[in-house]
Parts: sequence; C-alpha cells; structure tokens
Amino acid sequence: MGNSVSWLLVILGVICVIAELALGVMTGFDLALVGAALIAGGVVGLVFGSANVGLLSTAILALLYFALFRKWLRFKLQVKHQPSNVDAVIGRTGIVTKRIAPRDWGLVKIGSEEWRAELVRQDGAALEPGAEIKVLSVEGVTLRVG
Repeated sequence: MGNSVSWLLVILGVICVIAELALGVMTGFDLALVGAALIAGGVVGLVFGSANVGLLSTAILALLYFALFRKWLRFKLQVKHQPSNVDAVIGRTGIVTKRIAPRDWGLVKIGSEEWRAELVRQDGAALEPGAEIKVLSVEGVTLRVG
C-alpha cells in the first residue's frame, strides 16, 4: 500500500508539471511547484517505504510553498512595463541641433542621442539650434516634435 500511494504522488506531480508546461504562464508557476512537492513527497515515501511519511512530507512542502514562497515568487515573476527604444523618448524634452522648418526635417538631441525630427505645428515658425523641444510622437525613425 505504501509504495502505491508514493507512486501515485510521483505520477500526480509529473502530471502537474506537464500541465504547467502545457498551460504556460496562466497558472503562475503554481502547478509546477505543487507538482515538485508531490514528486518530492512521493520519493520520500518510496525511500522510507511509508505512505504516511510520503503524504506528510508532501503536505509540509506544499504548505511551505504556499505560506512562505508563493507571494515572493509571484512578485519576482511579475512583468514590469518599462518603455524602451522609441517609446522611451515620447514626452521627453531635447535641444535642436540642426534647424527644423515646417516642411523640412532637422536634428534634435535627446539625452546623449541625436534624432531626426520634424515639426508637428504648421504655424510657419522654424526652430533654430539651441531651442528646446518636446517629443510628441514617433514615426519610423523620425521624432515629431513641438
């Protein structure tokens, strides 16, 4: 009886891990870790030849995971949105390095990078080198500034 329960724990653990792999991030890694607890408990039960030891070790490992590590692991696995590349320059200010006219692109410096830029406003006033701009949008590799 002891070996069959321990083998059942191992099999259920493997099923949980496979389900985690099949479902991906939907379960938040819980199935894999519960599966690992089931497998470890089953192996302990097989080593000691006792279903009770296997069930007890499985329960302790699962409780430790849920009580101590689940919140920490979820925090570590949480995806943080951080703008990168082009998205990071929208809303930033910069300095004109080459004159920008309403129908003629120029150059602006944002931080340590120089970008091609065009004016969004069509009021006829060009921006001369040294003028401050704000990035309103991006089209391809050209910043649309105002």
